[in-house]
Amino acid sequence: MNNELIIDSTPSEVVIALLNDKRLVELNRERSNNNFSVGDIYLGRVKKVMPGLNAAFVDVGYEKDAFLHYLDLGPQANSFCKYTKLVQTGKQTTSNLMYFKNEPDIEKDGKIGNVLNANQQILIQIAKEPISTKGPRITTEISLAGRYLVLIPFAEKISVSQKIKTTDEKNRLKRLIQSIKPKNFGVIIRTVAEGKSVADLDADLNDLVNKWNVCYEALKTAQPPHKVLGEIDRTSAMLRDLLNESFNSIHVNDQAMYDEIKTYLRTIAPDKEKIAKLYKGPVPIFDNFGVDRQIKALFGKTVTMKSGGYLIVEHTEALHVIDVNSGNRAKSDNNQETNALEVNIEAAIEVARQLRLRDMGGIIVVDFIDLHSADNRKLLFDKMKDEMSKDRAKHNILPPSKFGLIQITRQRVRPEMNVVTVEKCPTCGGSGEIQASILVVDQIENNLRYILKEQNEAGVTLCVHPYLEAYLTKGNYFTSIRRKWNKKFGKSIQIRPVSSYNFLEYRFLNKSDDEIKM
Repeated sequence: MNNELIIDSTPSEVVIALLNDKRLVELNRERSNNNFSVGDIYLGRVKKVMPGLNAAFVDVGYEKDAFLHYLDLGPQANSFCKYTKLVQTGKQTTSNLMYFKNEPDIEKDGKIGNVLNANQQILIQIAKEPISTKGPRITTEISLAGRYLVLIPFAEKISVSQKIKTTDEKNRLKRLIQSIKPKNFGVIIRTVAEGKSVADLDADLNDLVNKWNVCYEALKTAQPPHKVLGEIDRTSAMLRDLLNESFNSIHVNDQAMYDEIKTYLRTIAPDKEKIAKLYKGPVPIFDNFGVDRQIKALFGKTVTMKSGGYLIVEHTEALHVIDVNSGNRAKSDNNQETNALEVNIEAAIEVARQLRLRDMGGIIVVDFIDLHSADNRKLLFDKMKDEMSKDRAKHNILPPSKFGLIQITRQRVRPEMNVVTVEKCPTCGGSGEIQASILVVDQIENNLRYILKEQNEAGVTLCVHPYLEAYLTKGNYFTSIRRKWNKKFGKSIQIRPVSSYNFLEYRFLNKSDDEIKM
């Protein structure tokens, strides 16, 4: 499978699109003002202990206190609390845990009041970003994820990914890690570690131990609420988790991020460094790779499929509902059962894609077209499981009910991706009244006069919808409106088509491709 990563970087956000064989399957937005990311480690302060909920609320700097349930404490909670206190008081003089004496594991069915007290300072990790009106979900079971390994302080157990099937390979990896891991640290060996040399695993382990040392240094002087260790950004996390032999290109439109990606690739996979490419094309990067068109088609309430069938996607506070409709596929010459099975199989592929794309979590109910044959229902269920196996988020799928419903639960750790695909009327702005469309060219000309004459810009690039671009450049160069403007203002005016714009939307860019605000 051909995997591509397209990264659109702007000052306000970074949008990351993952394409499988040119089809958009994941879309992530990382806003520059997003202070909470899954994996970040904070020094928090316990605000309230709630015995009735067997949970506590912890101040980590968010407007709503973070929620910490007893089951999220982890067995080594007392060791983490002891470590935090010793570091804060200066009695723990090194990040090395070789001589640290672990506290006994907490009881599985114990009470939160036996572990935490109000105003206590604790080290926590973000497990789920703030969603809707809720604060972050946190855990004290801290882990540091690398390319091949996951490091767990205050544990000694070595675990191997269940996706590594060969017993000999599992034993080899366990022996390798046992020989190089520091004392009082547990390790989870990830799937991508299969077949890797001891040098690769050792380098990854050293990097994780260095991260723990950074956390220790920050913790010595930190006052809650304070971030003591930030998870790598979403781009690097996707590279870390997704990079494999089928990953053949990464396109990015920002020089600084391009350099960061090259550096990161050099660290985790030197042989893959050349797949990073800096995009310098004249049209926006998402337009060039067809991402914007796919976003518009895939994020609406109705999602069409090639066969003529379509999905209706509805969201409620409690769950998501997806309805499968056959559309004009029902006109096929096949019998009803065969038609229903074919539409359902195609819908299963699209539903799995939609869950990844929109990052939908919680409870999802899919109303497939009724199938009378038990064999066909099993075929549909197997197809749904097979497509969902490509999803990195934890999920669980129930067989079709007697009503034809398949229920899915999917892990939700960050707000659902929501892209508005409907557009405000470009001429009335939603008011229902429009000015004469013939005046749009006059408006653009007046703005050009202001930019080029009064602001004295050396040149300007006008970004417009492709229809408007065709109108402004119609005919040969000497008779076009653009030629008239070039001659009138005596400066260079470039016109760039952008298919994601509204019909009469236009913007101006200077020589550095920065937008000129009007």
